Order: sequence, then C-alpha cells, then structure tokens
Amino acid sequence: MLSPMASTRQTESPPQRKAARSVRRQQLIDSTIAVLARKGYAAITVADVAKHAGLSPGIVIFHFNSKDELLAAVLGALAAEYRAHWEARMNAAGPGAADRLAALLLSDLDTDVYTHDKLAAWVAFWGEIQGRPFYDQICAGFDAERHATIEDLCRRIIAEDGYALDAELTARGLEALGDGLWVALGGGGYKGQINAAQAKQVMAAALGAFFPKSYQATS
Repeated sequence: MLSPMASTRQTESPPQRKAARSVRRQQLIDSTIAVLARKGYAAITVADVAKHAGLSPGIVIFHFNSKDELLAAVLGALAAEYRAHWEARMNAAGPGAADRLAALLLSDLDTDVYTHDKLAAWVAFWGEIQGRPFYDQICAGFDAERHATIEDLCRRIIAEDGYALDAELTARGLEALGDGLWVALGGGGYKGQINAAQAKQVMAAALGAFFPKSYQATS
C-alpha cells in the first residue's frame, strides 16, 4: 500500500507533465507563427520551426505528428485567441448594443491580436483555404458565431434608433471592412500606408456612417 505522501506525489505528477506538454506545444505554435511571417506558407518546414524554438525536429513531430497537423493547430490557436479577445472586449463594454458593437469591431485592431507575425500568419492561411478546405472548416464555427453576434447587435441598433437598414447586409459590410483593414495592416500591397490608430479611425467612421444617431457622441 502506498503511503499518503507517495499517493499525493502520484496524483500530482500527471498534471505537471500535462502542463509541461501544453507549454511546449504553445512554444512550437508561437515559433511556427514567427516562421510563417518570415518565410511564408510554401517555404516553411518542420526544421525551420524546430530551429526557431531551439528544439529538435523530432520534438515537433512528437507533439504534432506532422507539419500539416502543426499548421492546423496553429490556425486553431489563432482562431480561439481571436474569439476570446473580441468576446472579452465586447462584454467589457456593457449592455448597450452600440457600445458592444464598437468594442467588438475595434478589438480587431488591438495590437495583441494583430501583431505583424500573427497578421502574416492569418494572411498565409487565407491564401491556402481554396486548396485546403479543412482550414476553412477550422474557422467556420468561430466565423459563424462572430457574424451572428455582429448581425444581432446591428439589428438591435436598427430597432432602437429607427434606421432603414438591413441588419445582415450591414453586418457583412462592417466585417468586410475589418478584413480589408487587416490585409492593409499586414502588408497586402498597402504596407506603410496605414497604422492601427488610422485603421480604428476608419472603422469608427464607418460605424458613424451606418448609425449616425447611435455614434454621434463619439464621432
């Protein structure tokens, strides 16, 4: 029979091993994002990621089995981080639909989610979606939830302030603008022509154009 002390050690060790594994996986995900930003999707290799992380290629394969699995994990991590960020910003804005919508859309331009490397990684994945539809499947649920939230907030603002707008089309337009601003910030042929502060001004102006009564105090 194990002593109480030995039993305690035995039950504590698996969580410690699990924590170490999760830390290592995050390290490899972060390294992959950095390498994607530097080399692009087509040129990235497991060896590149391992070198950036200061580890052996075998460690990468141990945690992710293949380069494809690693890249899918990176996209999933980016999508989950993005969702958690906009949801937190929106909830912190309070109950008002206009405040929540502005917080959600402007959160796209916070530097902790749109760093140069993360933007470059997003753009790299966007370029591969047509040939690798499973990337689109990874993000589909996140995208649908975000669109439904934006559309619902637009519908609430339209009802509260009496706008003659279609909520779905308005939501699509605001989302398309946000995507365009990300591409501009990430390079996309516009590098150096816009910064985060200017991008936020553009999004705020769009909100004011769609909903002038709702945003007149902050326009």
